[in-house]
Amino acid sequence: MTKILVTGGTGYIGSHTTALLLEQGYDVVIFDNLSNSKESVVGRIGRIAGKRPVFARGDIRDGQALRALFAEYAFDAVIHFAGLKAVGESVAKPQLYYETNVSGSLELYRAMTEAKVRKLIFSSSATVYGPLNPIPYKEDMQLSATNPYGWTKIMNEQALRDICAADPEWSAILLRYFNPGGAHKSGLIGEDPNDIPNNLLPYVSKVAAGELERINIFGDDYDTPDGTGVRDYIHVMDLARGHALALGMLLNREGAREGRGAIARAAAINLGTGRGVSVREIIAAFEAACGRPLPAAVAPRRAGDLPAYWADATLARETLGFETEYGIDDICADAWRWQRYAAGPKA
Repeated sequence: MTKILVTGGTGYIGSHTTALLLEQGYDVVIFDNLSNSKESVVGRIGRIAGKRPVFARGDIRDGQALRALFAEYAFDAVIHFAGLKAVGESVAKPQLYYETNVSGSLELYRAMTEAKVRKLIFSSSATVYGPLNPIPYKEDMQLSATNPYGWTKIMNEQALRDICAADPEWSAILLRYFNPGGAHKSGLIGEDPNDIPNNLLPYVSKVAAGELERINIFGDDYDTPDGTGVRDYIHVMDLARGHALALGMLLNREGAREGRGAIARAAAINLGTGRGVSVREIIAAFEAACGRPLPAAVAPRRAGDLPAYWADATLARETLGFETEYGIDDICADAWRWQRYAAGPKA
């Protein structure tokens, strides 16, 4: 059985991807320090997939723990989600972000090389496109960042390109995703941040649940159809499926399971819908999902926020056979189902 290491596998995207991989017949080991997730997620993944993943608690900055993990299990590939992801926190604590996201990742790549495991899917971000590129964002655009979090993604991408260039046995796929949302349709797993959410959809969910007072709309005077910011929102299960397709590509160099063409050994691929949705459209869709109006107030623009951006999703379609299956109504309905479950017991 093909054995996959998923770092950060109890987190939001990692947990959904792990559940899907188990359903597809992979054997999965999760490595996570639980800094922004809960170990109870492991059992809920098992309920969804009918098979429980192995869980090993540890930090990617701990080279000794990583070497012990690779000594214990013969992995065929790694999906690397582990890392810190809050933009504002990265500005306030840049050293922590570089230590965790860059130094920690280098420890992982070193342990992989020593164990002769040289196939990796890296969790990257649309943040790497910076503020100056035109939309839609295409993979061959020049990269830049406006915060330490974004720079850690760029640094990892460059490191992996260099590693793959130096070692012909190495292959990596750099998945740049846009704005994930929604939850598993079972309601058993979803986005569950330990603190107040940084992103719009989980924030709206908590307002709908009465945990937060109102939705803040940061600017309603942008040059967009309704004046509010526009983003490319992708369902987390579409993201999970994108990872599964990329894994199929890595494990079979002739192409993924749908028979698509091969790609470069350190290829960046956007995972998005190719469409933009505004803040007000998100709020309206969530109101339809929860069945009532939600309190919202316009606040001043936030520094660094862009009016609009979305993906050019052509490369994912042509190389992975990837097409999104879910729209914004599905995202909001599934997020609300999870939010109602999240308010109760999670055993």
